[in-house]
Amino acid sequence: MENLDVMVLRTLRGWRKAGQRALLATVVRTWGSSPRPVGSIMALCETGTVSGSVSGGCIEDDLIDRYTRAYAGNHATQALPGGPPVFVKYGITADEAHRFGLPCGGTLELLLEYDPDAALLDELVNTLEQGRSMHRTVQLADGRVTQRVADAPARLSISDTELVNTFGPAYRMLLIGAGHMAGYLATMALFNGFDVTVCDPREEYRQGWAVEGARLVTGMPDDVVTAFRPDQRSCVIALTHDPKLDDLALLEALETEAFYVGAIGSRRNNQARRERMIEHFGQTEDSLKRLRGPIGIYIGSKTPPEIAVSIMAEVLAVKNGVTLPRDLDVEQAKNQRDT
Repeated sequence: MENLDVMVLRTLRGWRKAGQRALLATVVRTWGSSPRPVGSIMALCETGTVSGSVSGGCIEDDLIDRYTRAYAGNHATQALPGGPPVFVKYGITADEAHRFGLPCGGTLELLLEYDPDAALLDELVNTLEQGRSMHRTVQLADGRVTQRVADAPARLSISDTELVNTFGPAYRMLLIGAGHMAGYLATMALFNGFDVTVCDPREEYRQGWAVEGARLVTGMPDDVVTAFRPDQRSCVIALTHDPKLDDLALLEALETEAFYVGAIGSRRNNQARRERMIEHFGQTEDSLKRLRGPIGIYIGSKTPPEIAVSIMAEVLAVKNGVTLPRDLDVEQAKNQRDT
């Protein structure tokens, strides 16, 4: 599954290049519980077709009804307004929260942009498809949009005069090893919007690989990591249990900006890995601080799919900037259990 923002923007670009009127809705503020985070986007075509989401569906239904209800059969009138962007709030009262399907106490505010420029959308989508991020700035007074390549991810920001939303390419996951665990983890990563690459030089493991959508490569893992060029939207996870394959790949990954670098294994294997890296590769405890292991969160997992769930949960927590409680740390939890 591809990056949702890219999919929405590509669809919106197609509508505008075809001469169809459309709006772009962006979640700019939330209060209390909210079904979608700030920065989420949705596109609405004059025909009533929707791409993306700003809620669980009820707000989308209201926007469709509000801006396309004048359409009937093959005969349409111009239901979409024009002009500068406007703000719309949903869920301000308890009745509205119930009507629009918002959680109790939830309120969100959208910025609606009418008929975004097709050429600028083309520039934005092309940049994202090339693996680069882009700052998109909207002047609130008149809707004028400017764009520039971004060096790093950034949260949506809004002032009295402008909105800046930073769009990035899909998050990427590189898995070392094509065993059963990799299959489960790759599947979950794909439906969470990651681009997934799996590296395994061992033919006997590659022959059984059957996860559609995950790219399979055959080079030596450390060379593959170098070619992969992990950035702040990348994670590298070693799953082979074979030091000849895992160790060098992990060391290469630690030299990059990858937001998550880790390896599967027991507490004993994790400690042995660190000792090898210090003794044979000149690492220090400080240089290995970013190396995660044993990976995953502690949920009592035993089977490969359960372990994959725990790993994916930790990856998503790190990606989303969530600090997990110490009692969810695998090593900490197991040490407490054993005492």
